[in-house]
Amino acid sequence: MASLYFYYSSMDSGKSTYLLQAAHNYESAGKRVLLLTPMVDDRFGVGKITSRIGLQKEAVAISGNENLLQQIRHEHDESRLTCVMVDEAQFLSEQQVWELSAVVDQLGIPVLCFGLRTDAFGEAFPGSKVLLAVADELSEIKSICKKCEKKAIMQLRLDGDGRPVKSGSQVQIGGNDTYLSVCRKHYKELLEQ
Repeated sequence: MASLYFYYSSMDSGKSTYLLQAAHNYESAGKRVLLLTPMVDDRFGVGKITSRIGLQKEAVAISGNENLLQQIRHEHDESRLTCVMVDEAQFLSEQQVWELSAVVDQLGIPVLCFGLRTDAFGEAFPGSKVLLAVADELSEIKSICKKCEKKAIMQLRLDGDGRPVKSGSQVQIGGNDTYLSVCRKHYKELLEQ
């Protein structure tokens, strides 16, 4: 039976690597996988899922107002899909997450979403908030705090001088030079400096 999965973690934990490995496993077994990634994440080019260890694969770039149920239904009608995988799922709209749940419930296709739980200010992203509420399966991908050996569950946004940013836009695309994955204790301590 198909399910909606949400694999979440802090930044730099291997979410995209895990997604690309899972896609490879399906495809090496002759299964068709549809890979989706939000257009807003253009760090490595629009429509590319890229891991920090260098793995990369082309994906369908989606905007925040696309109807994912319609798009996936169209793809499935053209050639049967075994699975749908979504990278950077935190950037999905709330409506798109509900559409992905309809892909599972109406089309019987498993959907695996990978993304951040919270932003740099400790707030849930809209897509993540709904995924945490409606996903059939929640799995945390563990990462280590860059300041200690505890589990990293937060990320700090850094300015050009490496100091924590305390406010701003929820979405700012960046990598290891822009964000720091940390435990809750170090998140609070570093913000108070």
